[in-house]
Amino acid sequence: MRHRNAGFKLGRNTSHRRAMLRNLVTSIILMDRVETTITKCKATRPLVEKMITLGKRGDVHARRQAAAYLMTPEAVDRLFATVAPRYGARNGGYLRIIRSGPRKGDAAEMAFIELLGAEHELNEKAQKRADARTKRREELAKQMEERKPGEAPDPNAEP
Repeated sequence: MRHRNAGFKLGRNTSHRRAMLRNLVTSIILMDRVETTITKCKATRPLVEKMITLGKRGDVHARRQAAAYLMTPEAVDRLFATVAPRYGARNGGYLRIIRSGPRKGDAAEMAFIELLGAEHELNEKAQKRADARTKRREELAKQMEERKPGEAPDPNAEP
């Protein structure tokens, strides 16, 4: 029996679980928002908060500890330059978990885990994607107008 044994096993052995959580923490720091299962969100939250606390300390030892855990140097740089200064006056509670419903394949409960205060950056990214999508549509419409009415459509062109 596992009475009073806390922690998330996540159906993995120790090394697999550690690697998966390190990857999730790195992704959250790099992208501000990640969609995964609720259990993984709950297991990841304290690890991300520890990384942000290291980032707030900002000394060389904290940077080395973060670099030992995070998977990429870019994540370490972003943690210390962008993410940690955002929470200078905050004493914890840096993340939000938003449930997003069941996954289609296996009905696992999914959720977004995101950094608080990242809405501005996420909105900018969404706006850039929308602008690029609009530009592509306009180019496609222009190509359709340029084509003559009796001309057969190009079979190699993307729809």
